[in-house]
Amino acid sequence: MFEKLQQKWKVGGLQLALILCTFAIGGSLTGYAGRKLMPLLGIESNGLWILIYIILITLIWPLAVLLISIPFGQFRFFTRYLLKIGRRMGLVKGENKANNAAGVKRIAIFASGAGSNAQKIIAHFHKNRSGIAKIALIVCNNPNAGVIAIAKKENIPVLLVERDRFFEKDAYLPPLHEAGINFIVLAGFLWKIPSLLITAYPDKIVNIHPALLPNYGGKGMYGRHVHQAVIANKEKESGITIHLVDEKYDHGRIVFQTSCSIAPNETAAGLANTIQALEYKHYPETIEKLLQ
Repeated sequence: MFEKLQQKWKVGGLQLALILCTFAIGGSLTGYAGRKLMPLLGIESNGLWILIYIILITLIWPLAVLLISIPFGQFRFFTRYLLKIGRRMGLVKGENKANNAAGVKRIAIFASGAGSNAQKIIAHFHKNRSGIAKIALIVCNNPNAGVIAIAKKENIPVLLVERDRFFEKDAYLPPLHEAGINFIVLAGFLWKIPSLLITAYPDKIVNIHPALLPNYGGKGMYGRHVHQAVIANKEKESGITIHLVDEKYDHGRIVFQTSCSIAPNETAAGLANTIQALEYKHYPETIEKLLQ
């Protein structure tokens, strides 16, 4: 049981012991305070007394555990714990109040590969003096992806997602809400976004496609597959499309496009380099404009 709690709360053995002590002492303090306060209310009816007592200790308990958590050094843990309970009860919104007050958007970058676009976006918002947004989480479906090393270097938490939970269960909404995520950026994420996430983040999921949509989009059209198709069809231009995400592949509302010409002897690899340069230049700037 204790090992499961450590995994659930992501704490060590000593911290778990301190947390459990806080729970126990906080609970005892709640009961004691409730019994002392009830006589002051002058309620005699047994049924009403029990109801009022339950309401009273429900209100006292969060204050009691926060108070006890201070000497045990667990105030931060219990602040997050209580906020999480509040979100589940619908009493607290998914993003924390400090971020709302400051107007800071908390971005999750979804990526599956090397993470070069993710690195450019991270660098952009690190340098951005307006403080409009923070890259708060990297979400990845590939434990060997290069973007994970980037996240560790930048000290950004990583959420590794598994197919079954992502598509068939809660789509990892609880950890996204716990992290206060209010905007999602797809940067080479190869899974289709499930309806549950799209519903939870309406018009707040953005993607970049390495072609001029609606051409060369759809299932299987990503990376080199797009560039090979463009070259094979002898197109005279290509480009990038930044769009909001809906339930269809490469279909949501387009928010930005720019094009580049294709030389007669261009290769798919050469076109890929040109497109990548456009992505690096325009994707971070467009994300910032969407947030504004």
